[in-house]
Amino acid sequence: MSKPRDIKPHIGIFGRRNTGKSSFINFLSEQETSIVSPEAGTTTDPVKKSIEIFGIGPAVIIDTAGIDDKGELGKKRIAKSIKIISLIDMAVIIISDNVFGDFELDLVKSFNKKKVPFLVFHNKSDVATLIPALSDQIKANGGNNCIEISTLNQKYREVIIEAFKETIPETAYKNKALFDGLLKPKSTILLVTPIDSEAPEGRMILPQMMAVRNVLDENSICILVKETELPDVMAWGMKFDMVVTDSQAFDYVSGMIPEDTLLTSFSILFARLKSDFNDYLKGTSSIGDLKDGDKVLILESCTHQVSCDDIGRFKIPKWLTDFTKKDIEYEFISGFDIPEEDINKYALVVQCGGCVVTKKQLQNRIQPAIDAGIPVTNYGMAIAYVNGIFERSIKPFSSMKTETVR
Repeated sequence: MSKPRDIKPHIGIFGRRNTGKSSFINFLSEQETSIVSPEAGTTTDPVKKSIEIFGIGPAVIIDTAGIDDKGELGKKRIAKSIKIISLIDMAVIIISDNVFGDFELDLVKSFNKKKVPFLVFHNKSDVATLIPALSDQIKANGGNNCIEISTLNQKYREVIIEAFKETIPETAYKNKALFDGLLKPKSTILLVTPIDSEAPEGRMILPQMMAVRNVLDENSICILVKETELPDVMAWGMKFDMVVTDSQAFDYVSGMIPEDTLLTSFSILFARLKSDFNDYLKGTSSIGDLKDGDKVLILESCTHQVSCDDIGRFKIPKWLTDFTKKDIEYEFISGFDIPEEDINKYALVVQCGGCVVTKKQLQNRIQPAIDAGIPVTNYGMAIAYVNGIFERSIKPFSSMKTETVR
């Protein structure tokens, strides 16, 4: 199954104006992806391009504006470039003419803060040869050797790709399967997939499709049903090894499935796949500690048209309020924005499953709350908790070690 654009590894290209960032991307992709011009500041907003990198697979390359841009508009362009750091799995700094100063050092500090590995390439080596002392300076600031290249010479393409493979974390492109360690060959899995007003026209959402493919890859048996036909399936008298449901139907499905049958949700499977499962486990129980006046932040990873059936904007706030019987304030952030400022004003952060973002992007999004000691949970776990089936929903994972994703 091919990876959707947003969950491919993301690689950001940074540097001053006219160091050859756009030429570097065109050289790597073997296409005219970015505009190349001798005029400084040609690249304004970040530009994304999907490419195939041998040994890594499909990836997203992001070209950014020059970090030495000038003027008020230039400051805004730089701010957009810095914001990209939270979305990437690896960074590349392009320098030329042996110039590595405060602009580059500020970038390195930002990379280190977000735990983003980076490479430094000295471009235009056909014009100016790399000074050895520059590599020493870069290594002293947490980088590897500065690599000399020229985008006018094809021999350097393999040098760049090898450096990428040595630097980008394998977790960025070797994703674990959704059911990793949970299935045995010939297991029988029932997937309950409601089709509501938010379901895409003519197709299924990514978590459901990933689940179907993974069950088949494990040589297991997959049965797919809407919740409205669940009674008909249960009337067959079959024994299922696991039932996975859309979180919104947790309460209904739980009442239909025998207690000795493992039950979880697509969202909880993604919580294990995309982030630190232990942080969610610890944070979910804090729902019971919410008080009048507390603020809850709900993070959506995708942007979509909001309807009255919206799970993040309407259903979860209603369920939390009904469960706690407290006067709670709710705030919402969609897309990739990270709530780093005033994070301490929240009593709880609820993150969606994150099916359309990378592990790194989701972890960076909730990390400010974790660092501040604010409880975090995800949609599926929160819904299970308010329905009184939290322990049951995490039972499939009880015998497994969970890992921290960075």
